[in-house]
This record gives sequence, C-alpha cells and structure tokens, in this order.
Amino acid sequence: MSRPRLRLFAVLLLAAPVLAGCGGLQKLAELGRPPKMDPTADPTSDPKWRPVTMPMPNPQPTPNNPNSLWRSGSRAFFKDQRAAQVGDIVTVLVNINDAANLKNVTAAGRNSAENAAMPNFFGLEALVPPNVNPSSLLNASSNNNNNGTGQIQRNEAVTLRLAGVVTQVLPNGNLVIAARQQFVVNSELRDLQVTGVIRPQDIASDNTVQHDRMAEARIAYGGRGQLTDLQRARWGQQMIDVLMPW
Repeated sequence: MSRPRLRLFAVLLLAAPVLAGCGGLQKLAELGRPPKMDPTADPTSDPKWRPVTMPMPNPQPTPNNPNSLWRSGSRAFFKDQRAAQVGDIVTVLVNINDAANLKNVTAAGRNSAENAAMPNFFGLEALVPPNVNPSSLLNASSNNNNNGTGQIQRNEAVTLRLAGVVTQVLPNGNLVIAARQQFVVNSELRDLQVTGVIRPQDIASDNTVQHDRMAEARIAYGGRGQLTDLQRARWGQQMIDVLMPW
C-alpha cells in the first residue's frame, strides 16, 4: 500500500473515536450500570423544539349577546376538565394495526411456426441445386414461456397509551401536544415519543384522543441498551460501509 493511502487509513482510524461523538463516551460512562433516564423537563426547552405554524382561517368577530348565558362559538354549556390550554395534560391512545398482503402472478406463453415451400414456380424450380428440396425450403418454429411471481406481506402492531402536554394553542384553537415517556427494563431503556396537532372537539370526555385524529403525527418507539447494541452494527462497521465504494 502506498504512503498516501497509509496516511489516509491512519487518519481515519484516529478520527473514528471523534466521529463516534458523545454516544461512545456515554456508553463508556454507563459500563456496569443501566442507562440513565433523561430528567423530566419542559418539551419547549429542547434546542430542537420549534413552534408549529399552520394555515389559519380568517378571524371571525364574536357577537355580543347581552343577558345570555350562552357565548357564541362555545363548544359546551358547562366547562369540562379536558385539555384546552398550554400546560394541560391529554392522553394519546396509539393503536396501529396495519397489514398488507400483495401478490402478483403473471404468465405469458407464445408458440409460432413457419413453413415455406416452392414445388412449382413458373418452371424456375429446375434452377434450384439438386441437393435442395423445393417442397421444404423453410421450416421454422419458436416457443417462448415467461412466468413471474411476486409477493409482499407486512404486519405491524403498535399499542401505546401515553400522556402528553399541550405546548401550543394555535390561533384557530387547535392544540399542539408533545408526549414522551421513558422506562428501564432489565438495563434496557425504552423511549416513547408522540407529537402532533389535535382538535379540542376530538378529545373524549375522559381526556383522551386517538392517534388517527392527530395531524402531523410523529410516533417514535425505540431506546438504547445492551440488547439494542447487539442488534445494531458497530460504528466501525457502519463507517466502513459508508466509506467503502464496493
């Protein structure tokens, strides 16, 4: 191997721990101990958090109804305890049960045959060489068959019940919610996250909302730990897979 290539390989080996970032240092700090949970915090304090902007309808003036107990635009006569303001808690019910089964079968076949002869053609058949039979000048046949089969089968089932916090109230009254939960089982940390936009009228009387009523829903279920590390390729192998051109 030439010197430039040796230098490049040495630089990659030295830079590998740096490329691993805080993930490798965090794993070294947790040797012999279960993964640490993140402290409970305000979701809006996350540097990655950004306010959600959605298309809003034009504001409508609220008519003044003197001597009336009913306010125009109110959804209920008596106030309930369902989430309605920033900081309120609402429970998100995730029940995903998707199944897909696609199967395609194609079959094509074709047979063809061609025969040509010239026993008599204005006496010109006498000009044909003696070793050629004019009655069987051409005999061709072909057979073509094509069979194809394809099948896709997928099953996914996710059931979660997660409490979230209202982080923003949009001008049209819709609520932006963020839900997160962490738990440790046998030194394996599980992290559940659900974010999205819901309508107040979709919140049930028990202060729950179905995931299929959420717009811009983002549902993540993952974690970290020893079992997760065993199911994932090492960072060195991942780096080689990215850098190697073949």
